[in-house]
Amino acid sequence: MATREQLLLSMEDICKSFTGTRALTNASLQVRPGEVHALIGQNGAGKSTLLKILTGAYRKDSGKIWFDGREVDFKTPLDAQKGGIGTIYQEVNLVPQRSVSENILLGREPRKYGMIDWKAMHLQAQKILQGMGIQLDVRQELGSFPIATQQMVAIARAVSQQARLVVMDEPTSSLDEQEVETLFAVINKLKSENVSVIFVSHYLDELFAICDQITVMRDGKIVHTGPIKKISKFELVSKMLGREVGDVQCSGRTGFHKQHAAATQPLLNARGLKQGLRLKGVDLTVRKGEIVGLAGLLGSGRTETAQALFGAEPLNAGEVGWKNQTTRLTSPRKAIALGMGFCSEDRKKEGIVPHLSVRENLTLALMPRIAKFGRIDVRQQEEIVERFIQRLGIKCSSPEQPIRELSGGNQQKVLLARWLCMNPDLLILDEPTRGIDVGAKAEIQQLISELSENGLGVLMISSELEELTEGCHRVVVLREGKTAGELAGTITEHQIMHAMAGTEGASQHA
Repeated sequence: MATREQLLLSMEDICKSFTGTRALTNASLQVRPGEVHALIGQNGAGKSTLLKILTGAYRKDSGKIWFDGREVDFKTPLDAQKGGIGTIYQEVNLVPQRSVSENILLGREPRKYGMIDWKAMHLQAQKILQGMGIQLDVRQELGSFPIATQQMVAIARAVSQQARLVVMDEPTSSLDEQEVETLFAVINKLKSENVSVIFVSHYLDELFAICDQITVMRDGKIVHTGPIKKISKFELVSKMLGREVGDVQCSGRTGFHKQHAAATQPLLNARGLKQGLRLKGVDLTVRKGEIVGLAGLLGSGRTETAQALFGAEPLNAGEVGWKNQTTRLTSPRKAIALGMGFCSEDRKKEGIVPHLSVRENLTLALMPRIAKFGRIDVRQQEEIVERFIQRLGIKCSSPEQPIRELSGGNQQKVLLARWLCMNPDLLILDEPTRGIDVGAKAEIQQLISELSENGLGVLMISSELEELTEGCHRVVVLREGKTAGELAGTITEHQIMHAMAGTEGASQHA
């Protein structure tokens, strides 16, 4: 264990709560000079909160931070920047209407006779970029360049601030392979100059290519820290998911046999789906009466795949077959007309309309079908609402109760009912049981199973391995935007984790 004197950064026992919810519990992070330190974890693990406390965006509740030999408590991101910490965010936070030079040297413009020395500024910015192996017209507006180029300019700005520590939050999310190599060259240059880097990424291959140490977070706690060379990709996946290697269950569902699957015509058949840098080749099939799980780590492309299949995000390449006919899903409206429904992962932002009633939320997608001459058939609407409240066991005081007053589980049931009343052939569910209590979760899992037995095809995204192994007939695993494996028969958590990690041990089935 290194002493404070040997460390550049030491965050000790950091705690943070938001309105009674604990986000960090005694989280500690140590970074040595000239070290590239990976920080990883699933959504909600606490990575962003820990880094925002370090960089002055959040205030900690308790704990201590030592940086460069002294105790610090940065009040603002500007304080952190002045203290020697540069930050590169996943979303580019520069000024697109200004030139590349102005963005790199914003707030540090060279001056002559009290005025900005434009010639000196352009030369200085050009020199900084050349040092990173990048050639640009620094006088051009930043917004005229692709997002990947803007990201590299953001990196150049942080590097030029003479920071002792550079925090990189998903810096490669907008970069292609060649640009990632350029970034890694910059990181290695920083290492040679004894500058440290905290590197946040969901791409395991990148972590093993560039990082020295790794810290894994889960549920606001540090669950592992150590040299990256001493841990396997499979072990990292198990720690992120909270599944110890020796305790991985081998339960699985075998009700939908391969023979049955082979004899059933595909309802949805997607091949070679590509979308920007997010999807690089996704293949999957869903048949009538089948629950297909979609597994993968954060950033694997699960939600992007679901959105593309529902027509919410345009595809660059690939083919989608629907009931044996090739189709182009250009909008959710067309997907709904074909017979698809989609429950989003974020029900509060993309699902419910909080100020509307249970009745209005439940029949939102159905409105065009029950309207006559621009007016809603209220009697038909009420009959449908009552039927699905009874069928799904939605607990509400009346159909007129605002949906925001319902529990998370009952809100999710209303969203399921919204699509079921459309009588769809395929239902896409993105984390259908996230954020609801155990009892409601079991009810929804049972409901999904019953729906598939009645012939509904289901594509279900879930971060819970047990939910996938026990509730799905097949599981398609995505890794870095590609299909990494397809599992059928008795599916085990062990197989899913190996496919996620890209290691041996995941049997693939055609």
